[in-house]
Amino acid sequence: MSKKLIAEVLGTFILVFFGCGSAVIAQAVLNGAGVSVGIGYTGIALAFGISIVAAAYGIGAISGAHLNPAVSLGMVTAGRMSLGDFIGYAIAQIVGAILGALVLYLIASGSPGWTGGMGTNGWGAGYGGEYSVMAAFLFELVMTFIFVTVILGVTHASAPVGFAGLAIGLTLTGIHLVGINVTGVSVNPARSIGPALFAGGAAISQLWLFIVAPLLGGAIAGIVYAAGITRAD
Repeated sequence: MSKKLIAEVLGTFILVFFGCGSAVIAQAVLNGAGVSVGIGYTGIALAFGISIVAAAYGIGAISGAHLNPAVSLGMVTAGRMSLGDFIGYAIAQIVGAILGALVLYLIASGSPGWTGGMGTNGWGAGYGGEYSVMAAFLFELVMTFIFVTVILGVTHASAPVGFAGLAIGLTLTGIHLVGINVTGVSVNPARSIGPALFAGGAAISQLWLFIVAPLLGGAIAGIVYAAGITRAD
């Protein structure tokens, strides 16, 4: 079990460092002429998706590469993981996210142009498209349900072998393409907790939504799967 937990720490570190790092370091870079050569929202979406693919194929054989308490909770309600293992996984994932955010903070703060952003999630005035709390909650709930449903499906015994990591990464990319302007996209409490601890302010006060909505969405996905509605057999 300790080996699995270490894998979850490492995998979640990769997710947060690459995903949030793309938003903090590479999103809006200007060249000498003042023209933006940054990666933009599409680049951020790809960074999150690619990081999942890398972790899935790198450590998936060890821990399953959940990297997300909402995914692990979905596994519990689907009957594929014990509650005790969920607690260990969730702690490991949060630790990995904090470590990823810490390294990102140390690097980003070394630039005089850094404004203090950490790729945090949020909603309302001054954030993204300034969506309402209800819109943000619904987005995170629905998208996490879809994300965990895909994960449960592609990791089923009857699914094509070798493609799970790619399918999961592409799904996360698609979710980000749709939702970065809504909440910055969490669908993962650990991913939200790590950066929020270093950003403070609104990121902390709004953190509850990015814990509650993804966990609820993941749990529902597992319940629906256990009921046989989204399960292949």
